[in-house]
Amino acid sequence: MDQEQRIRLASAVGSRAVILVEGMSDQNAVRTLARRLGRDLEKDGVSVLPMGGATTIGHFLVLLGPQGRNVELAGLCDQGEEADFRYALERVGLGSDLDRDGMEQLGFFVCIDDLEDELIRALGPATVQRIIESEGEMATFRRFQAQPAQRGRPIDRQLRRFMGTRSGRKIRYGGLLAEALDLERVPRPLAGVLDHV
Repeated sequence: MDQEQRIRLASAVGSRAVILVEGMSDQNAVRTLARRLGRDLEKDGVSVLPMGGATTIGHFLVLLGPQGRNVELAGLCDQGEEADFRYALERVGLGSDLDRDGMEQLGFFVCIDDLEDELIRALGPATVQRIIESEGEMATFRRFQAQPAQRGRPIDRQLRRFMGTRSGRKIRYGGLLAEALDLERVPRPLAGVLDHV
């Protein structure tokens, strides 16, 4: 665990529950959506803790789970990290022979493919493009679309990739996309993780 992760972990000390997320864009989206749903996570004693990557889940479960601070835990992971999460949950004694349903009962939800993908599908490409335009980045997005590697890719894949092409962009758009969501169409993993805590 590096220094930045230790600082993040220290911020969760004293919380009654912790939502573990991969990065700061996920943290921003979860916090924004919670606020929009009328939840004050801080007042509720809930921290949203970016782990600095999904592969560190085991460290956080040891420190915060039943063998550590024993706080209520929940989390989000990308589909590609589902096996890592499952293994780590089992290793710290939070379950055995877990499948996705078992993970969800523990409060851990899987995004298909990742949280940005969930948000883009919930909003639709046209809405996401309007958000990009409102941020003054439509010309940049159009240049990105013209790159050889992007030509012919579906628009939702282009939008998802665009979010990760510049430092800080995913963090900013995580909140912007969550802010634009129709609260009747909240992606299942996001709704589930907030309902759990």
